[in-house]
Amino acid sequence: MFDSRHIRTFHAVVTAGSYTAAARALGYTQPAITQQMKALERVVGSPLFTRAGRRMRLTEAGEALARHAEIILASLNDAQQQMSALTRLRAGRVRVCAFPSAGATLMPEALARLAADHPGVRVELQEGEPPDSLGRLVRGECDITLAFTYPGLHEHVPDELVEIPLMEDQLTVLLPIGHPLARRRAVKLTDLADARWIAGCLRCRTNFLHECAEQGFAPDIAFTTDDNLVVQSLVAAGLGVAMMPGLVLSFLRHDKITGRALDPACRRQVSAYVLREHLRVPATALVLDELRAAAAQRVGC
Repeated sequence: MFDSRHIRTFHAVVTAGSYTAAARALGYTQPAITQQMKALERVVGSPLFTRAGRRMRLTEAGEALARHAEIILASLNDAQQQMSALTRLRAGRVRVCAFPSAGATLMPEALARLAADHPGVRVELQEGEPPDSLGRLVRGECDITLAFTYPGLHEHVPDELVEIPLMEDQLTVLLPIGHPLARRRAVKLTDLADARWIAGCLRCRTNFLHECAEQGFAPDIAFTTDDNLVVQSLVAAGLGVAMMPGLVLSFLRHDKITGRALDPACRRQVSAYVLREHLRVPATALVLDELRAAAAQRVGC
């Protein structure tokens, strides 16, 4: 294995023409140069220089190494510059997998600040719902996953993942304008035990069924869809009521529906997940900081 220090010294000797001149250029003593060249020759297994009187000439091995030395040193210099850019946040790539409502709320707010302060850091956004999005993180398909969990559901998180809690997202009941319960500030699930319901994604639907079971009834689910706009349109048409997270209502609100808080309150936990070693990657840590800042501005965090 070549020692990069020895290659640098060898290149200096070739460029300067002698050990003495190389020592002056590098700020070394001549014996130090001699020792490094002897060490390099032991690795190569052949002399690199010969002397003809006072002149130093390269051997065949020395000439071959000299041709590679500039390329090696240029590559090392490029690598050092790239590592410096990454650690000083002048460059970097972070892949984030987010569920739709986080992708439409937390991510734009975080990315806007990131773009202003660190334009060289590139964030690639993927869309995915848990638990599939957590699987992507374990498989190395993304660097950060934004996911949500419900307190009543015992869900497994892979041991190699670190959870960074961001905020609590309060759930609301969506009612069509003019619904009798729309006059109330908060609504109990039992008040809607006989209603027709529109349910969302699998994880939200599982939590909804769990909450209803806790209140002692089984809901009549007339429609299921992962599309938040479809849910709201069905409610607006009077075809049922729905339970929806506050993050969705913060950016998407049909003008013929209204939202009411649940009594007792029901919330989901929104968190970021990373592999433990990624916490020490500067660009990843920076994106996590911006996500925390975006979440801190929202009610309930």
